[in-house]
Amino acid sequence: MAGVNRVFAAQLAGLPVFGPDGESIGKVRDLVAGLRLDQQPPRVLGLVVELATRRRVFVPMLRVTAIEPNAVTLATGTVNMRRFHRRPNEVLVLGQLIDAQARLASTDARVTVSDAAMEPVRTRDWVLAKLAVRERSGRLGIGRRRSSLQVLPWSEVRGLGLTDLTGQPQGAGQLLMLFDTMRAVDIAATMRDLPTKRRHEVVDSMDDERLADVLEELPEEDQKELLAHLAEERAADILEAMNPDDAADLLAELAPAEQSRLLDLMHPDESEPLKRLLTYSSDTAGGLMTPEPVILTPDATIAEALAHIRNPDLPAALASLVFVCRPPTETPTGRYVGCAHFQRLLREPPAELVASAVDTDLPALGPDADLPEITRYFAAYNLACGPVVDDQDHLLGAVTVDDLLDHLLPDRWRETGLHDITEGQEIDSA
Repeated sequence: MAGVNRVFAAQLAGLPVFGPDGESIGKVRDLVAGLRLDQQPPRVLGLVVELATRRRVFVPMLRVTAIEPNAVTLATGTVNMRRFHRRPNEVLVLGQLIDAQARLASTDARVTVSDAAMEPVRTRDWVLAKLAVRERSGRLGIGRRRSSLQVLPWSEVRGLGLTDLTGQPQGAGQLLMLFDTMRAVDIAATMRDLPTKRRHEVVDSMDDERLADVLEELPEEDQKELLAHLAEERAADILEAMNPDDAADLLAELAPAEQSRLLDLMHPDESEPLKRLLTYSSDTAGGLMTPEPVILTPDATIAEALAHIRNPDLPAALASLVFVCRPPTETPTGRYVGCAHFQRLLREPPAELVASAVDTDLPALGPDADLPEITRYFAAYNLACGPVVDDQDHLLGAVTVDDLLDHLLPDRWRETGLHDITEGQEIDSA
């Protein structure tokens, strides 16, 4: 790594990692440092790299041959595929050190760590030699303080020992800024690697919509643990912000008394669909469906239908079909007429009525259809989304292929990644 003499941790976050022949390995998600008992800078032990399979592995710094503004390159050799687990004397630089509260050795002034810089030493090791800290001082007006950023040697900052980091309250502003560039599924993976205290601090600082998206990507046990940490009023708000089918799945895992309290705290318009979903077994179409697909009446225009499916917040699978029903259009609807495929809508004049593009021949699923039946249905009709209709011809909701896959994949697949990799297996990065 000739010529590289200082690298800030925040610059590494999300950088692609390549092998010596240019093959893609994954992305940098954090740095691991070993804390010391004295005031000497901690040694950077390695990188936490997220592979394409979403598994996070540890790559020692000795394997890193180049750090550039747009990539990290590894030396020839093997990458241990054992899932990364933090050891007691280790700290995650981005996950734990950033946002930590500390004091200046010279003035005892309170500061917040904004970033950390690693530098190489003669032993070929890298150490956290510098800290970017922000000191809050001086008022600018009511409730506002001036803050100044300065880069200081590690030895000039106190209060960053392992006991300090695991015991003191800590903000999450800088970490959340890093999360802004990440998908919800990647944030969920990052949060699973954090100690419980730090994970709770991040959850407390995250806005409800973002937290709802992240919760949907976590394994059930982690969902339940974080929901239990929240005050019940906020937990109810988070459930309201989640996709109804995901919220219902989470509620189904809770004790009946807790489930009832949370439903009572929710707005009736949000809780009633969840109560209906909870009446079905989780492995049936009724348990898998979302009660909020795109529903229009027959007299709506093609232009209106296209406007609905262009909504950027609408999942891609739900945008593949528009369901046409007699009023009311809230589930359970009036009589189900049929569905309009988005490709057909694109070929029709915008002023035409959506009724002219309706497919009335596609069969619907019953709410009691089991997983094998739903799987055969999606495979037979090449669908990403399918209607769930009761025996009175009322549309109850829609099942999407991603929800089906969630139930077909092995338990805890979110933790093991996209492939079932044996613990300790190694792959050659050359």
